[in-house]
Amino acid sequence: MAKQTSAFELNLPPQDAQTPAYRWLYAALRAEILEGRLRPGARLPGTRDLAGQYGLSRGTIVSAFEQLQAEGYVEGSVGSGTYVSKVLPDDLLKIQRPPAAHAPARGRLKDKVSDYGRRLNLSSAAALDLRPARAFRTDLPALDLFPITLWTQIAARRLRRLSTTLLHGSEPLGYRPLRNAISDYLTTSRGVKCDPEQIVVISGVQDALDLVARLILNPGDRMCMEDPGYQSAAHLFETVGAKVSAVPLDDQGMKVPHERLRTARLIYVTPAHQLPLGMTMSLPRRLELLEWARSTGALIFEDDYDSEYRYSGRPVPSLQGLDSSGQVLFFGTFNKVLFPSLRMAYLVVPPDLVPYFTAAISVTRRHAPLLDQVVLCDFITEGHFGRHLRRMRQVYAERLAVLLESTQRRLAGLLEVSDIEAGLQTAGWLSNGINGEAAAKAALGRGVEVTPLSRHSRMPMAREGLQLGFAAIDAQEIRRGVRELAIALEGA
Repeated sequence: MAKQTSAFELNLPPQDAQTPAYRWLYAALRAEILEGRLRPGARLPGTRDLAGQYGLSRGTIVSAFEQLQAEGYVEGSVGSGTYVSKVLPDDLLKIQRPPAAHAPARGRLKDKVSDYGRRLNLSSAAALDLRPARAFRTDLPALDLFPITLWTQIAARRLRRLSTTLLHGSEPLGYRPLRNAISDYLTTSRGVKCDPEQIVVISGVQDALDLVARLILNPGDRMCMEDPGYQSAAHLFETVGAKVSAVPLDDQGMKVPHERLRTARLIYVTPAHQLPLGMTMSLPRRLELLEWARSTGALIFEDDYDSEYRYSGRPVPSLQGLDSSGQVLFFGTFNKVLFPSLRMAYLVVPPDLVPYFTAAISVTRRHAPLLDQVVLCDFITEGHFGRHLRRMRQVYAERLAVLLESTQRRLAGLLEVSDIEAGLQTAGWLSNGINGEAAAKAALGRGVEVTPLSRHSRMPMAREGLQLGFAAIDAQEIRRGVRELAIALEGA
C-alpha cells in the first residue's frame, strides 16, 4: 500500500488534567488508529507540528510515538516521518465496535425526502464505464485522437497569466468571451439566430433540461417527446412532476400534428439526428412543428447533441433558426465533440426568458467553472476547434463507411443497419424475430456492446433493433465487432 502524506491537523479529544501528557497523546493516537480515522499507511504530523498545535514539548511527542511504535501501531524513524503500520497487531483488530444502527423502515426513510426525492429514479445513477472503448459503444467520440498536448499548452499558458479577475468568477450565464465565440460559431455553422446575451454556459444536457423543467413546468403539466427517444430526459421531467407523453415517429421525424401534443407546454426533440433512430427531421415537418408551437404557446427544446458531424445531404436549418416567435430553446454540447469530462455545453434562450435563467443560476450554482471556460474559449477563437471538427468529421465518415460495408457483407439477413446523415452512432433493425435484449446479451458474451432500441421506447416497438456506435473505435475494431456480432445473432 502506498504511503499517504497528510498535512492536516489532527483533531484529538481534550487532554485530561490528571493524565500525563505523553499518556494522553499515546491513547488519543491509538484510538484514532483503531477506529479507522488514521488509516494504514497514513503519515502522522511531524513532532514540531504536534508540539505547536497542543502546546507540548517535542520530548513528550517523541515518547508517545516510541510507545506506539513499540506496540506495533506505527513505523518509521526520526527524519523519515512516522506512519500508521500497514498491519496492526492481530489482537488489536478485534476491537468492540458499537452496534450498527438498525436500518430505518422503508416508510420512515421516504418520510425524510420530498416529493421530488420520491420521484427520483434511483437506478439511473449508473457507474461510469472507464474501460477502453470497444465495438459498438455509443455516445463516445474518439478520445485517442483528441489533441491533448495542444489543449494542455493552452491551459498552461492561461494559468501562467492568471489574473485576479479570473480568480474572482464570471457572470451567471458564463464567461462573456466564450459566449461571444459560441454565438459566432452557431450563427455561422448552425444557422442559429442569437446574441451572446441569450447564451447560457452549462455542464450538459441534463443540466439544461433541469433548468428548463424547473422554470417552465409545474407538477401536472404535460410535456411531449419522441418515441423512441432520450429516456433520461423523460425521467428528469417526471422527477419534477410533469406528465410525459410519447409521440410516435415516421421517416420524417416526430408526427405533427398529434393528439398527444394538444395540451403540452413543452416538447423535447432531436431533429438534426434523432436519438436513437438517426433520421433527420424534414424541413416541412420542422415548419409544421413550429406552427403548432406558435399557435398553442408551447416551447420547444431542440437538442442538437451531435449534429456537428454531418456526412451526407444538405444541412437543414435548425428549428431555432426558423423560429420567428421565440418558441425554441436550442441546446448543444462540447462534451460529445471534444471529450466527456469537459462538462461544457450551451443553451440558447429566447430573449424574454433570459432574466429567469439568470436568476435561477444565481441562486443555485452561480456560474460554470471559469478556468475551463477560458481554455475552451481560446481553443475556439484560435481556430483549433474548427480544425478538430473537420478532422474528426472525415475520420467518423470513414468509420461509418467501414461499418456499413461490413454489416452489409456479414450481417445480411440478421441486421439491417441504417445509413445516417449525421451523428456518432446509428441504428440497425433485427430480422427473423430476434429479440433485442437477447441479442445484446449474446453480443456482450462475445465482447461487443450494443443497446436494444426498446430501451429508448416507452411504447411497444413494432420491430426490434439495436443501436451501434462507431465513432470511438477504429476500422479494425469495427470489423472485429461485426464478425462477433454476426456469430452472436446467429446464435440468438
